[in-house]
Amino acid sequence: MGEEPGLSSGGGAAPLLIACALGIEQLALRSGERAGASGPFTVVRTGMGPDRARRTVARSLGREPWRDAVVIASGFCAGLAPGMHPGDLIVADETRGPDGTTPCTGTDLLVKALNRAVPDRTVHTGPLTGSGHIVRGPERAELRATGAIAVDMESAATLRTALDAGPRPVAAVRVVVDAPEHELVRIGTVRGGISAFRVLRAVLPAFFEWHRSLLLPRR
Repeated sequence: MGEEPGLSSGGGAAPLLIACALGIEQLALRSGERAGASGPFTVVRTGMGPDRARRTVARSLGREPWRDAVVIASGFCAGLAPGMHPGDLIVADETRGPDGTTPCTGTDLLVKALNRAVPDRTVHTGPLTGSGHIVRGPERAELRATGAIAVDMESAATLRTALDAGPRPVAAVRVVVDAPEHELVRIGTVRGGISAFRVLRAVLPAFFEWHRSLLLPRR
């Protein structure tokens, strides 16, 4: 029989690895409330783009104590659905990239945990698609037509690389910084960015709650 996802090869709780692309995302996640962690965790900065995400995640998971780590891709994203606002949260039920579709683990549990951690923010659930570049204008509408609700450059590559390194729970949680009615090139960008940063600082307790729930005995 294979190992139970969420358990390390030594039989203990698997650590938590959170991957983000930018220094400002890492700063937000590292400066969040750390109480409630169920074991070791780290916030890894991959750099921008899918290729950097693949290399950094593969290297991180190739070292102890992170070989069996549960992986969350996090940071900012562009929302695709009308009515989204900076500071809204995206919980992927799957990520989509050139290598295919990757289902996410425990999406409903993660949504509930985020609703408790940031009750004043809207949480959207659906497919999160990958792109090799920043998406604007008509391309945003084209991606929305595929059913995706948000786009970023690293999540799909991060989760696929994590699973290529071995079975484990994976998830992607992003904060909208750019939306159809609130594109980055418009006035209000700074305000939207500050809002997204504050939300990203608040998500760690939800990540820890989700992580703990994966370690509970199955009935």
